[in-house]
Parts: sequence; structure tokens; C-alpha cells
Amino acid sequence: MPGLVADIRRWAEALGFAAVRIADARLPGAERDLDAWLSAGSHGEMDYMSRHGALRCRPDRLMPGCRSVISARMNYLGAGRDAREVLADPALAFVSRYALGRDYHKVLRQRLKRLALRIAESHDHQWRVAVDSAPLMEVAVGERSGLGWRGKHTLLLDRGAGSGFFLGEILSDLPLPPDPPVNAHCGACTACIDACPTRAIVAPYRVDARRCISYLTIELKGAIPEPFRGLIGNRIYGCDDCQIVCPWNRFAKLSTEADFRVRHDLDSATLVELFSWTEADFDERMAGSAIYRIGYERWLRNLAVALGNGPATANATAALQARADAASALVREHVAWALFRLSLKVQSETNSDSMGENVLDIKGPRQHD
Repeated sequence: MPGLVADIRRWAEALGFAAVRIADARLPGAERDLDAWLSAGSHGEMDYMSRHGALRCRPDRLMPGCRSVISARMNYLGAGRDAREVLADPALAFVSRYALGRDYHKVLRQRLKRLALRIAESHDHQWRVAVDSAPLMEVAVGERSGLGWRGKHTLLLDRGAGSGFFLGEILSDLPLPPDPPVNAHCGACTACIDACPTRAIVAPYRVDARRCISYLTIELKGAIPEPFRGLIGNRIYGCDDCQIVCPWNRFAKLSTEADFRVRHDLDSATLVELFSWTEADFDERMAGSAIYRIGYERWLRNLAVALGNGPATANATAALQARADAASALVREHVAWALFRLSLKVQSETNSDSMGENVLDIKGPRQHD
């Protein structure tokens, strides 16, 4: 078996995986933590989290006979425009870096299946592939396998790769020797907690999804609560703030995977440009993307909020007004909110200009005195 593990790592590397580790089929403590998180309602509308419950923490129930979990990671960071630059320009649309390319579910699932089949050529085994969509606590598995440690933002971290990677697993009935867990290296750092725009990291290692911008822009199906709209800024799909400030992401590796290259200039597109897409445009350009999952209606909802948070330009106002009578009540609500926000900005700027003119009028004669 140790020789097989070495082969698995070699085969995985050839398939584009950055690292592979082995865990047994136990996740001690994971069920307790999950129960506490669900009991607090921190999963919001993600009913699938509670529907599968303890199954997520028991690989041997997810696949009867499972004795080992092969945990793999694949880097996703591309060479697109710097995330900080995009966030700093309110006219641009920020998309979480993981979603700039092709849908990772498809990429990782195909590669993991090829790896599982390659293992079967050497050692016959029963197996099942899991990539996020399967009810399995991937970070807990990755931590158990020694692939990294859980950061205070709840993502898996590695000293040499940060958190810029996807996770995927192969459940197998082979008795592979497990790798030891690694020590955590977050120390007293609270950078991720301090940087969260909506204070969604309510405590170290605990995220309240109901406050998280990733949840609000991706998972939430209805209206975004008004107290959070202004905090979303120009983030139209997901949020990377906790990763951007993490010191370990200085060591994040760029991906060599062609499927994760930026598509349709999503790393530098303007809000007005994306808001002008028709539903046919969205379906065509987001086909094969993780973004396709939210659908056109929520795409417009998110963009409307971001436009309301951006500069009150004539183009932004015109773009919003063009959808003020949209067929979707959800879109109309967020467009109305955005237009109101922009009108307040225009009013504020007008008042400031008027005050400046009044000051000049008052000071002028005094200077001549």
C-alpha cells in the first residue's frame, strides 16, 4: 500500500493536481461542530446542509465499505487583473477568483474519475468521487489528511499554497495508510476576521452564512437584506476579502490549468457592461461556468446592487432605468433601491457644490475689504 500511495501521488500530479493526501474514514469532532452550526441557523437557506446532516461527517456511510479518502487539491488562481485593483474601482465588477474560468466541479470530477480508474488498473477497488456537491465535509477531510489546516475563515490553508485551490475526494475501500495532520499556523492573526465586510466571521473558525457576501450573492434566492446591500460594494459573485488579506496567500501558486483561465474578461469588466447582457448573452457566456448556477435573475439582482454602490454616472443611471420595469419583481426591487442610492449621491454632490459656491460668495467681498 505505501507503494500504491506513491503511485497515486505521481498519477495525480500528471492529472494536474498540486497535492494528494490520504485520510481514514473518520472525522472526529466534525459532527459536533456541524450540529452546533446548524442549530444556530448559520446555514441560512442552504437546506441541503441540514438535509444530509451527519452523513457529511461519515464517509463510510456516504459510501458503504469506505476505508480511505484520497483528498486532492488543484490550484485555481489565474493571471487575471489583481483583485485589490478591481475592488478599489467601484465601476468594475468583482467576481470571486475561483469563478473566473470554467466550472471547477466539472474539471475536478473528470480528473478524479480518471485517477480512480487508474488506481483500479493496479488495485481493484470500489470508489466514489466527491467534488463539493456530494454531502461530504471537504475541509474536515483535507484537515484530517494533512492537506492543510482549517483557517479562522474556515477555509483550508497550506503554508506553501495559501488557500487558492479547489478540493476533491475519492472515497475508496482500499486500506491506504493515512497521512498525519499538520499543525495550524494562524496563531494570533485575525486579518480575515477584521477584513470581512459584513462581519460574517462571527468567531474564529465560525462563519454565519447569512451575513456572508458569497452566500448573499450566490446561495440566497430572494431579496438581499437591505442592511447588507451597501456593504456588498462591487462584488457581484462571491467575495475573496478574507483570502486577499491572509498572509499565507503570499505563497499561493498560479494555476497551470487552461480551464481556469479568465473567460469573457470577467476579471476587468464594468458593471454597466455586464448589466447590459441579455438573458441569451448570459446563457451563452456563462455556459460551463460556476456562475451559470445562479441564473440570469440573480445575476441582474447582484449587478443592480453593485451599480447602486458605484458612482452616480449617467451610464449607470441609464442602465438601471432601462430595467426599472423588468419582468422580475426581484430585479425591479433591487433596481429601484439602486436608483434611489444614486439619486442620493447626486443630491449630496449638488448640495456640496452649492455650499462651495455660497462660501465663495461670502468670502469674496471680505477679501476685497
